[in-house]
Amino acid sequence: MSFAPYIHFQGNCREAMTFYAEVFGGTLEIMTFADAPAGSGMPASNRVMHATLTTPQGPLMASDFPESMEGDPQKAVSISRFEPDVETGRKTFDRLAEGGAMIMPYGETFFSPGFGMVQDRFGTHWMVMSQPPR
Repeated sequence: MSFAPYIHFQGNCREAMTFYAEVFGGTLEIMTFADAPAGSGMPASNRVMHATLTTPQGPLMASDFPESMEGDPQKAVSISRFEPDVETGRKTFDRLAEGGAMIMPYGETFFSPGFGMVQDRFGTHWMVMSQPPR
């Protein structure tokens, strides 16, 4: 058994997950509400019902809220991303920070040679950390 992050968006899930696929690599699969079988009760909408980005580090899953449902996307959760070294961590952090809001700049801390916190342009909070040398 394992855990996998599941992120909710308000209509921009496809754009966000496509961006994450560019940043992290992997294979992206997307199903819209309109793809649901007839008679399933799902709204006829092109919003994303379910998306999975499969990466060697594990899956990242997401969906849009249905148009009739309110929700607070990513308001109280951060996703931690562990990178093998400081340089890779900085590159990942910088990509996620494009058009986003800096929470804590990426740099050395007492617990990691590279750590930073950012809210990306889609509202997702990220904590990027490089592994300490062994």
